[in-house]
Amino acid sequence: MGVDFQVSSLRASEFSDLFIMTAEQLQSHGISVKNVEKKPGYPCRISLKDAEIGEKVLLLSYAHHQVNGGYRASGPIFIRMGAVDRQYEKNSLPLMLKQRQLSVRAYDQQGFMIATRVVQGSVLAKTITDLFSDTLVAYLQVHNAGPGCFNCQINRYVP
Repeated sequence: MGVDFQVSSLRASEFSDLFIMTAEQLQSHGISVKNVEKKPGYPCRISLKDAEIGEKVLLLSYAHHQVNGGYRASGPIFIRMGAVDRQYEKNSLPLMLKQRQLSVRAYDQQGFMIATRVVQGSVLAKTITDLFSDTLVAYLQVHNAGPGCFNCQINRYVP
């Protein structure tokens, strides 16, 4: 029997100040405004959906693994202007993840990486179950395999 899991996206409230800034103000913080020209291609880390052609997204550096140690990490992410939080059901995966090649990184409670996998999104659910079968794995972080951009965190489901 598999281990239940839940996908965790970033929260819109963390970025709400950015949504009201001008392009010049954003640029002064190292944030770019991009017009979406293709889909898929601009995956939003709040909604965990690819932005639609014609939408505006913000490109910024985000500290996605804030641990005290060598695996502390940050990198580029896109967020859709005005994106709304989305709560994912137990054992549910966003379409955005199912359509990409992914790097899945497993961490223990102290934030030490203890396993990795590069998989097609179509087998992500099985990969999650396999990695969580190791009781030392506390959580997973999912990245796009090619560019290495952070997508989301996956936690063991707690009702």
